[in-house]
Amino acid sequence: MSEPVLLASDVTIEYPAHSVSPVYTAVRGVSLRVEPGEIVGVVGSSGSGKSTFAHVASGQSGSRSAEVNPRIVGGGFRVLGFDLRKGVRGRKFNRLTYGVGYLPQSSGGGFAPNLTVAELVAEPIFSRDKRYSEKEASLKVAMLLDALLLPVSTARKLPHELSNGQRQRVAIARSLILDPVFLVADEPTAGVDVSIRGPIIDVIVAMQRERGATALIVSHDLEVLRRSVDRIIVLHEGVVVGAGTIDDVLRDPRHPYVTGLARSVDR
Repeated sequence: MSEPVLLASDVTIEYPAHSVSPVYTAVRGVSLRVEPGEIVGVVGSSGSGKSTFAHVASGQSGSRSAEVNPRIVGGGFRVLGFDLRKGVRGRKFNRLTYGVGYLPQSSGGGFAPNLTVAELVAEPIFSRDKRYSEKEASLKVAMLLDALLLPVSTARKLPHELSNGQRQRVAIARSLILDPVFLVADEPTAGVDVSIRGPIIDVIVAMQRERGATALIVSHDLEVLRRSVDRIIVLHEGVVVGAGTIDDVLRDPRHPYVTGLARSVDR
């Protein structure tokens, strides 16, 4: 059998004390195995730990760019064969993050204001290979923007000229530009018009499936996930309270939070 893309074993994740904030445990004893080619959804309310889990799964908690990073304090967590609990640094960190496409929540709001959309989407390519063909990069950017239902003219625009939903789709394109083996997308349709949320998720999932690649998609929208994921885990206060296909989880809820989800879908 091939090694799983993600293997979390009874993992606990906390934020260290900083400023006036005490230590905070965001994820408690979560186990999840994601095989190559699987599309798995993570569902939960605000504060459930789903974004923290996604952030750690992306490998970005090994980056020094954030002021306060979550850290694994219990259990095991491996992604693409790398042991995240032991820490991944240097060339290993570069190899890990090259294989993972990460779309943080509301990432469309943090773009450099002086770069065009084409430059923003292509930036990860040239940060890896400064000699990459500009013509090929431009073609790849254009194909992604078109697939995500953005006009070709979008490539020449600056971030402030776009709506929130358009910026979010640009962020999606940026996360997919390197053809990641593993995509971690946190609320990928945040701010996107309701009428095209489903088609946008379809594009993301189709691109991963066509390459036999894997995705972990965090979303509060069960109807959007229903059309795309193989199964879900439901987090509540950092603990897994449901796991399986969406229909199985909602049909036989084992926790009051999941019961509430099932009722909301019925309505």
